[in-house]
Amino acid sequence: MQIAMVGLGRMGANMARRLMRDGHACVVYDRNPDTVAQLVADGATGAASLKELAEKLAPPRAAWIMVPAGDVTENTVAELAACFAADDVIVDGGNSNFKDDIRRAKILAARGIHYLDAGTSGGVWGLERGYCLMVGGDAAAAKRLEPVFRTLAPGDSGIPPSPGRTNGGSAEQGWLHCGPSGAGHFVKMIHNGIEYGLMQAYAEGFDILRNANAGTLPADQRYELNLADIAELWRRGSVVTSWLLDLSADALARNPDLSDYSGFVQDSGEGRWTVQAALDEAVPADVLTAALYTRFRSRQEHTFAEKVLSAMRKGFGGHIEPVDK
Repeated sequence: MQIAMVGLGRMGANMARRLMRDGHACVVYDRNPDTVAQLVADGATGAASLKELAEKLAPPRAAWIMVPAGDVTENTVAELAACFAADDVIVDGGNSNFKDDIRRAKILAARGIHYLDAGTSGGVWGLERGYCLMVGGDAAAAKRLEPVFRTLAPGDSGIPPSPGRTNGGSAEQGWLHCGPSGAGHFVKMIHNGIEYGLMQAYAEGFDILRNANAGTLPADQRYELNLADIAELWRRGSVVTSWLLDLSADALARNPDLSDYSGFVQDSGEGRWTVQAALDEAVPADVLTAALYTRFRSRQEHTFAEKVLSAMRKGFGGHIEPVDK
């Protein structure tokens, strides 16, 4: 089917490429014309403005927005909606706050425009691995875009359904319509909050291993441990194996001291929103809250654990942390 991709950064450009590989027709726009030109060379139709993009789409139109959350997304949705008409669909695939999705969906619904929020996980590896998609909004609009979701999602990836699961469904293919407006980004928000906790657990564990020959330990309890080898070991048969461990093992193999990283760890918003949701729901979230606070602390003092966090963030998302902090 035909779909527009607005925002051709680390994820948007590769999402457009994955769609085109599967036969979809993509109209693309980015504020950087050179980026648009690169996608045109790959087979996309370029647009120099959102108005031109809308004109190059056949109704009912569909556009997927992959721009930074906040004002950039807000302005892009508003500008695009001004060029769209009833029964068109706008998908926000960034990391917007789910409350903003609810508000935007109501505003656009008054004009008959459908708004879907699509939490998207996959980072810079999504072109080949696919993207896990968590979709919220009108069910009929989501059904219309099912061919797009199927292409972007990883498919079963050779992973069998969980034992006892009998209902099948799109979740086994790596995408899910989670519920009404905001539900997709709410699920993605919790996904990222959990990610904070998982990353922090790995980071602290490797920091303890690294310091096993330090402090006040007795001589017979001190160990010089090879962290790269341990990480590689855990990738095989261990209950703590994961993609995050894969990224950590790769980073440690390339640079055992992680001297390329400052340990200054950003938070992109979802961790804060997850903690706020826990407060609103009166749900204890000790680990996720502590993981968020550790990121705050990392901007004042840096430990090896924070360098491990930075390495993982660069591995899955291409996030480059400042080295002079």
